[in-house]
Amino acid sequence: MRTTPLAKSSEIERKWYIVDATDVSLGRLSTAVATILRGKNKPQYTPNVDTGDNVIIINASKIKLTGKKATDKFYYHHSSWRGGLKSVSYGELLAENPVKMVEISVKGMLPHNTLGHKQFMKMHVYACEDHKQEAQQPEKLDINKLI
Repeated sequence: MRTTPLAKSSEIERKWYIVDATDVSLGRLSTAVATILRGKNKPQYTPNVDTGDNVIIINASKIKLTGKKATDKFYYHHSSWRGGLKSVSYGELLAENPVKMVEISVKGMLPHNTLGHKQFMKMHVYACEDHKQEAQQPEKLDINKLI
């Protein structure tokens, strides 16, 4: 007999949260957002069901990188051609494309399967304060209270 109730995808009610990334370190922001996307902050969390909420991250260009991460940490990708390894420092990535930097960080903290992809698609990142999800009436979420 099973005594633990398991969540069903049809019974989950999803909320929209908005997170301001101004002066928040990248790792702390990523762990908090990944927790919300997976649904680990809910009592009906089930590992194999998408129980998470939608998250909007604004002001990604104002994220704080601690220590020497801006110069010493690199993002690597390969073009699948010989000699095609490309590298960009996190300082350059923050200046050129802060949205991609946040997406890479959060995506690495989610499961690497189809469930993780579904959870990742519920995150929306913007470099400035303007966003397109006003109709969903998102709740403001304070990251410092979650950590």
